[in-house]
Amino acid sequence: MLDATLQAQLKGYLQRLTQPVELVASLDDRPASAEMRELLQEIAGLSELVSLRVDGTDERRPSFNISRAGAGMGVRFAAIPMGHEFTSLVLALLQAGGHPPKVEAEVIEQIKSLTRDDGGDFVFETYMSLTCHNCPDVVQALNLMAVLNPRIKHVAIDGGLFQGEVEGRQIMAVPTVYLNGEVFGSGRMEVSEILTKVDTGASARVAAKLGQKDAFDVLIVGGGPAGAAAAVYAARKGIRTGIVAERFGGQTLDTLGIENYVSILETQGPKFAAALEAHARVYEVDIMNGQRVASLEPAAQPGGEITVTLENGAALKSRSVILSTGARWRNVNVPGEAEYKNKGVAYCPHCDGPLFKGKPVAVIGGGNSGVEAAIDLAGLVAHVTVVEFADTLKADAVLVKKLHSLPNVTVHTNAQTTEITGDGQKVNGLVFKDRATGAEHRVELAGVFVQIGLVPNTEFLKGTLELSKYGEIIVDARGATNQPGVFAAGDATTVPFKQIIIAAGDGAKAALSAFDHLIRTPVAA
Repeated sequence: MLDATLQAQLKGYLQRLTQPVELVASLDDRPASAEMRELLQEIAGLSELVSLRVDGTDERRPSFNISRAGAGMGVRFAAIPMGHEFTSLVLALLQAGGHPPKVEAEVIEQIKSLTRDDGGDFVFETYMSLTCHNCPDVVQALNLMAVLNPRIKHVAIDGGLFQGEVEGRQIMAVPTVYLNGEVFGSGRMEVSEILTKVDTGASARVAAKLGQKDAFDVLIVGGGPAGAAAAVYAARKGIRTGIVAERFGGQTLDTLGIENYVSILETQGPKFAAALEAHARVYEVDIMNGQRVASLEPAAQPGGEITVTLENGAALKSRSVILSTGARWRNVNVPGEAEYKNKGVAYCPHCDGPLFKGKPVAVIGGGNSGVEAAIDLAGLVAHVTVVEFADTLKADAVLVKKLHSLPNVTVHTNAQTTEITGDGQKVNGLVFKDRATGAEHRVELAGVFVQIGLVPNTEFLKGTLELSKYGEIIVDARGATNQPGVFAAGDATTVPFKQIIIAAGDGAKAALSAFDHLIRTPVAA
């Protein structure tokens, strides 16, 4: 299962174990069970502190449990965790074996103290795919919680290995998480987001703590490339700098490959996002993650404090603010899209593509993202139908040429999507209108991938700042908005070309502009 390089790397990691780890496998006669046994035997052979038993009694077969010997931890893989989930396997082994996790002490204490009102267990089930780059974050977060708290159980389930469960529960997107048999959430989630949902008193406690913070010199809203660059540049000036972000890394967390950031030949989005956060933490930036901003109140007088109010009610004060809230996938806004989201309507082909293996799907959008999605999906699904509103595909010529060379792709240009249809449980088709003739056509499908660009995350600023007709924050050459002391950077602004490297440069520029504003503006009485 593991090549020589992986074995050497894993052996090195396992040297960090301080306590014995026990693997208990529940197997059957399927070929996947033989593969799982082989993988676990190889792992056990790499460390004297790892032992293997194959007499497990779990109903999901094949699956295996990871636990500190004698502790009975609730970490289980109903999967052969290779691909993107190999890191999840390594971390689970290390954490079960006593290696300290890289999580803040207060988060660890919150996990350990988590209890249910009825005294029962938190039983999480995560349906994932081994090609999903968002799934490992959820799997690793829940595994960590299961290691730290004996009342938390978690099983990571490979949807491709347990197709019966996927079809029975009508799961059309990964990661999808169940808690005690009920849908808990879908999409990428971090530990802080999960804790906020299960720890009902956490929001009030966090709000009270945040509300006690001293005023910042620069407060950055958003933790993507623009926000991270702004934080580094501001903190290097020696001024009090904070970042409030819903999730640090922003859109890069949802990006599979990054190959156009100068000096980095190739990397993955989550890895890049982790590097952004690590860089900001070097300069002791106050990072307030997992927080959504509700409103911004400009300073009442020149040199006064700007107020940023969070959805949990906490109010943060700062002499200047940099808005780097980024953007999100744009919806096509037709009947059926909202109803069948995560039930056949998807936005991440890399994550959800494997769930549609051997089935027909559509891609709405003929730009680079849409054509790239269609090319990727063509290698997995039975057929791809591309629907583009314009009369030609807008993607780069090399991508269009590749798309047209694929035998299982049909392209419709000058076509307006009018409806996504379903049977009440999941998607079964798409309706589009020929814009030249007015004729309507229906295509029978199992899934629809929406790839039509981005919309800025600026709704909370309406009526406060000057926005463009597209909702973008209008900025000048220095990143300044129409409100003194408020600057903006990145994909949420009117700056053309939404690219990581441009967002980072804009963030640096906004930070320098904010610093220049501070040194030239007397503090209000």
